[in-house]
Amino acid sequence: MEKLIDRLSALVAQAFESAGYDQSFGRVSVSNRPDLCQYQCNGALAAAKQYHKAPQSIAQDVAARLADDPAFEAVQTAAPGFLNLTLRDSYLMDYLSAMRENPRLGLPTTENPRTIVLDYGGPNVAKPLHVGHLRSAIIGESVKRICRYFGDRVVGDVHLGDWGLQMGLIIAELHERRPDLPFFYSSLTGEYPAEAPFTISELEEIYPAASAKAKEDPAFAAKAHDATFQLQSGHSGYRALWEKIMQVSLADLKRNYEKLNVSFDVWFGESDAQPFIEPMLAGFRERGLTRQSDGAEVMDVAEEGDAKEVPPCILVKSDGATLYATTDLATLVERERDFRPDKVFYIVDKRQSLHFEQVFRAARKAGIVRPETELQFLGFGTMNGKDGKPFKTREGGVMRLELLIAEVTDYVLQKIAESGIVDAADQRATAEKIALAALKYGDLSNLATKDYIFDLDRFSAFEGNTGPYLLYTIVRIKSILAKYEGDLSAAQLQPPNSASERNLALCLTRLQDNLLPAYTGSAPHLICAYCYELAGCANAFYHETRILAEQDSAKQAGYLALIDLTRAALELCIDLLGFEAPDKM
Repeated sequence: MEKLIDRLSALVAQAFESAGYDQSFGRVSVSNRPDLCQYQCNGALAAAKQYHKAPQSIAQDVAARLADDPAFEAVQTAAPGFLNLTLRDSYLMDYLSAMRENPRLGLPTTENPRTIVLDYGGPNVAKPLHVGHLRSAIIGESVKRICRYFGDRVVGDVHLGDWGLQMGLIIAELHERRPDLPFFYSSLTGEYPAEAPFTISELEEIYPAASAKAKEDPAFAAKAHDATFQLQSGHSGYRALWEKIMQVSLADLKRNYEKLNVSFDVWFGESDAQPFIEPMLAGFRERGLTRQSDGAEVMDVAEEGDAKEVPPCILVKSDGATLYATTDLATLVERERDFRPDKVFYIVDKRQSLHFEQVFRAARKAGIVRPETELQFLGFGTMNGKDGKPFKTREGGVMRLELLIAEVTDYVLQKIAESGIVDAADQRATAEKIALAALKYGDLSNLATKDYIFDLDRFSAFEGNTGPYLLYTIVRIKSILAKYEGDLSAAQLQPPNSASERNLALCLTRLQDNLLPAYTGSAPHLICAYCYELAGCANAFYHETRILAEQDSAKQAGYLALIDLTRAALELCIDLLGFEAPDKM
């Protein structure tokens, strides 16, 4: 379905051509003076330079061609050469009726669907998710949903940190605590135990203890490095123990991501890329793409014209260990084999920008990805406390994500319990939905690349630019619709009876104008801004209009058709943002 703004631009472009001017000057935009008109065209100002004619005269020529157009109620000119346009109500409502009849509310799917591998989440196994993991999960989930809605095939990959020294540290610490475990027997001939020898709580305590010990005890650090080497070399007991670590960690990670309404299609990790590393490095060496530098093996990725220095990409350290860059390049090899993506999209902390610049350049230089494959890095900012510093617990530590979700949920639950609107049996489930909206909208309403302040009071408020405010608007609309005794599917939109009704109708026509740029720009904040505007228009209409008390049945049905379309638009938007509305609140 064509965007309304494009339809209007086509009409005005034809009028420019009919008046003897180039069509390109007929671009229409939403008016920045809604007190004067709904839309405007400033093309006469630019045309004046080309045609050496007063812009006011050009505007008058075009206005004369539009005077009888059935789309416009009024076409006026204003100095120095603006065209002010106001739609006929019938034309406006016809457009909305077509939106309402369209299963996608008029939104198109892309003409050129892509296969996108979306790398987001990035948790380390054997560690609890903390607030530092929040933004990647929330932004990535929304971008995935948006791209899928517009027709792309998206593979969401959590990209686990499941290899390297952290595994060696855990194995070394377990060996010191539980040397009797069969995983450490060199003479074991039978199968290893099916059950993990630790719980997730124990595992989460073991890693930080081992990490701290390695910093103070050189012998233990050496033991951890050796355990890492043996694990990666195929030590059967260590591999079996690693599988137990993965088993326990993944169950916990999936449980916590589920609380965020975040899901992944594949749960690949750094370990999955290991088989590709040696063949990849061998290929680099054969082609002369690497060199030695102080004992390390590097690839030069600096390019002529670089505004600042881009260091070589280190692939193998002097001690023979590989790095994150090596793993990320091998992961690209794996993804090319498995998915042949048109785009690989990373949603990671913006402080990793240099790392990904080096990886992308190395991948291009080595031909790991096809020339047409797009590699994109979306670096997000930090979630900070009210002091402007990275968010911490009251004790100054990094807050577990599970505890943050619980804190927001309990805060909302108290509000719900005090209101008495929601039945006691439904209060917890309702609070969880509202808390998720507060968290996600509080994050996504900001430009992803910017830092933001986490403010529980503001994010959880039922008024203002918040997730709960959007949910409240949807719940209010659903409550009205539920009380209607007629056939809502047969209800027809009617010409607006008030300014607030007309404003709501106009706002609904801008659904495409906001969601398409959110898709092309991977920008969920644009959807948030539109949701807030639409909810504001809906509430203004609700406050000024006695919908259920309206005696004129056709008029009442028109009101209900309008707010039902509003509900559908809002529910679509919040689904793309990654949360949903409860039935009551």
